[in-house]
Amino acid sequence: MRYNAPMQDLIARLLAELGEDPLREGLRDTPKRVEKSLRFLTSGYEADIDEVINNALFTVDYSEMVIVKDIDFYSLCEHHLLPFFGKCHIAYIPQQKVIGLSKIPRLVDVFSRRLQVQERLTHQVAQVIQDRIAPLGVAVVMEGTHLCMSMRGVEKQNSFAVTSAMLGAFRENARTRMEFLDLIKRRSQVPGAFEFSQTGLTCVTE
Repeated sequence: MRYNAPMQDLIARLLAELGEDPLREGLRDTPKRVEKSLRFLTSGYEADIDEVINNALFTVDYSEMVIVKDIDFYSLCEHHLLPFFGKCHIAYIPQQKVIGLSKIPRLVDVFSRRLQVQERLTHQVAQVIQDRIAPLGVAVVMEGTHLCMSMRGVEKQNSFAVTSAMLGAFRENARTRMEFLDLIKRRSQVPGAFEFSQTGLTCVTE
């Protein structure tokens, strides 16, 4: 970890502006800890998509819907630098290639570990899958709790935001879209289990 003295000085000054003593025992190492935390939480800026995917693209004779649901995500609201977090559900319909299942949550991490708004985050996740494997369609739904709403402002603790991005077949075909939305509402009785529907759709819980 490279530590940045100017950044730590800014954090110490912020503590002082808030009325604290940055030299007291409990806060003495806080600038270093905050810098380390912020670098991790914004590490998506430096991530290389090709390295994340790491050639995990495979030619498979499969053209049914693939869903990875209940992916945990954590991000920082760019307006208040407060966390928002929740679940992400992703589906795509392969045309020629599939992507390794473990890579999909990693792609969510790449874009969530930046200063974000949920609407942009949802679209970026959908677009990177569309760009990399050119499927017939991609769908992403994100459900997020925003601490800028529950801790401050309107202070509504039980509210959450739902955003979606539908590309290709999911935008053009209402039946395909509804199948996806119906499947992500279901909960597997066995965590991590595969669920097979009568239509042949494959659903994988993360």
